[in-house]
Amino acid sequence: MRKNYNYTRRKLYLPEYGRHIHEMIDSLLLIEDRAERTRQAKAVIAVMGNLNPLLRDTADFKHKLWDHLFIMSDFQLDVDSPYPQPSRQELELKPKKLRYPQSHIVFKHYGKYAHQMVRKIASRPGGFSMDDALCVAHFMRSKSYEFNNEHPNNGSIVRDVRIMSEGGISLDPALLQSMRHDYHRRPQQRNQKGRNNSRRNNNNRGKFHGKQRHYHNNNRK
Repeated sequence: MRKNYNYTRRKLYLPEYGRHIHEMIDSLLLIEDRAERTRQAKAVIAVMGNLNPLLRDTADFKHKLWDHLFIMSDFQLDVDSPYPQPSRQELELKPKKLRYPQSHIVFKHYGKYAHQMVRKIASRPGGFSMDDALCVAHFMRSKSYEFNNEHPNNGSIVRDVRIMSEGGISLDPALLQSMRHDYHRRPQQRNQKGRNNSRRNNNNRGKFHGKQRHYHNNNRK
């Protein structure tokens, strides 16, 4: 008995259709009459459509079936198709490679946008605006606080702004003093305060119940 294993057979270009559909398409290539080959190809298309009956009402369903027919024939089938025959070059066309932005970030804890904003403010023709520079400094302080979980020094903010602007922006540390308390408490501190309040309430509730028991005992006497 001659054994026929799958690894000895030809490659299935669309395995979801199964080997029987591929063998039907291989038999189409052996038909010499073009009209008969086209008629048999339409019969194979009908069988392929029966494999996915739920997709018959979708748009371009027939077009997809004819494209799959040519793909499974390795683009060797010559029949009268109601749709333009796809080519191997169109299907094997690879998308263009996207270039990943390789921008250098001077201070990563501030982020990329802080550096871009500082450079844009410093490159203005009429000179930088102090209000805009203070807004960027406020943004840098908030990002530094998110990264380090501690209040940054005003001197370091002024120094970093000068470095990122290449000496184009000079801020006065005294102007940043009003931003010292612009942060919320840490989540840990809020949770710790909530635990302390719940413990205090539990202690007060125990004292209240103790007073009630003492009051009832005195009335019984």
